[in-house]
This record gives sequence, C-alpha cells and structure tokens, in this order.
Amino acid sequence: MRHPMRYDHPIRTLAGEPTTLADYKGKVLLIVNTASACGFTPQYKGLEDLYKRYKDRGLVVMGFPCNQFGGQEPGSNDEIASFCETNYGVTFPMFDKVDVNGPYAHPLFAELKSQAPGILGTEAIKWNFTKFLVDKTGKVVKRFAPNDEPKSMADDIEKQLG
Repeated sequence: MRHPMRYDHPIRTLAGEPTTLADYKGKVLLIVNTASACGFTPQYKGLEDLYKRYKDRGLVVMGFPCNQFGGQEPGSNDEIASFCETNYGVTFPMFDKVDVNGPYAHPLFAELKSQAPGILGTEAIKWNFTKFLVDKTGKVVKRFAPNDEPKSMADDIEKQLG
C-alpha cells in the first residue's frame, strides 16, 4: 500500500522563490525531470499540450530541471526559463534545478522513486524526462519512462481526473 507523498518538501521556483507542493494539494500532478539539450527535449511541447488540455480539470505539470544526465541542463535558471518559453511556449510551473539521483537527490525525487520504482524494481532515474503521475490524494500511481511520449499518458491522466 502506497502512502500519500509529503507536500511539505521545500522547493524553489525557477525564479528562486521558496515554496512547497502545498499549493498543489488535491490536484493531479505530473512531475518530470527536464533538460534543455536532450533528445527528449521536444517533449516539452507535449507536456505543455497536456497541461493546456487538462489544467482546468485539475492537472498540474511540474518541471524540475536536472543536469545529472550527460550534462544536458548546464544553463542558469534564467536561461532555462527563456529556453522553455521561447522554444516550447511552456506555461506550466518550472522549478529550481535539482539532483534526482545520488547522495544529493532532492527529497521529493527520493520519495517519488521509492513509491514508483522503475523496471526490475530499480529506483534510480535513468535519464531526463522520467515522469511521475500523482493522484489527487498524493499517491504516486505510475512512473513513465523518458521515451514515453506525453500524449500517450492522456488516458492515465483522464482516469485520475475522473
């Protein structure tokens, strides 16, 4: 039985403002580790499409830039924000760059990984654009691989939105 995740992990917006997930309690969340120079970077468009399609029904897509995979997110927060907006029209919330693996992994990602391990039960995130779907009660219901296209997640999202 999975327990609801904690909403009090300290996070920062891409603009550097401290916050938590408390503002998103009761919403369906799609939490993604992102990068600007990855083969999967065009998924920003698909993620934005999902956000626009379902945000009024309670979906929040949340992007967490990460530079742990091939050094594909070397930019500053300002550069990341500009890149996402200019190239993909991203309007969903983006947050401060984090580690998702290793000794400095952000507690939010440590929790997501333990609740939804990957193939063969491994917890480590394999690459950019791993996606975690969290239901309205805070339970991680599914982990999607980097190569899972955002549009392929629509049915799973619909089920959670009810």
